Amino acid sequence: MNRHDEWVLYVPTFSILNNQEVFLILYNNAKPVKKDTTPINDEIRVREVLLIGADGQQHGKMPTRQALGIAADQGLDLVMVAPNGNPPVCKLMDYSKFRYEQQRKAREARKNQKIVELKEIRLTAVIDTHDFETKLRNGVKFLEKGDKLKVSVRLPNRAGKILIQQGKEVLDRFLAGCAEVGEIEKSVTHEGRYITMNLAPKKKTA
Repeated sequence: MNRHDEWVLYVPTFSILNNQEVFLILYNNAKPVKKDTTPINDEIRVREVLLIGADGQQHGKMPTRQALGIAADQGLDLVMVAPNGNPPVCKLMDYSKFRYEQQRKAREARKNQKIVELKEIRLTAVIDTHDFETKLRNGVKFLEKGDKLKVSVRLPNRAGKILIQQGKEVLDRFLAGCAEVGEIEKSVTHEGRYITMNLAPKKKTA
């Protein structure tokens, strides 16, 4: 049993039946928290490294022990940044501060990242005015929020040319109603029982 995978806690207690001391065994099956796998300091097992200073200056090849001594003298960590180099490349840095800055930047990037969703609106070739206007308002809201939009017209089985043309006209009306906030990303296509088009938020001009 790997000591990192689970631990066992023995709790002395007493059996009610025979008044003898027994042990209650509790298991912790929680998975260990994954650590950063970047080799630093004593975790670096190679004999020789190419050392780069904290200021970016190259110190050249040297024994790992010597590089560790330089790191200790400067109060910094020796961090392996290119393990596949020949020899591996290590850099002097305050690794705790470096990791903190990396995590802070990652949090900021996630905070500023905009998630674009693909919304879908379904229409019919003979849709009534009220239903059309309701769905048009919803489409405009989606585009204003920055989402992309797939608009489709569902045709009945064996739809004739007249009904297909009506479906395309419904999409044209929808596109015209979104003209201020949206633009065509994928033009109208007719596949099977569906006529579809994809809209994207309109790009703002400077």
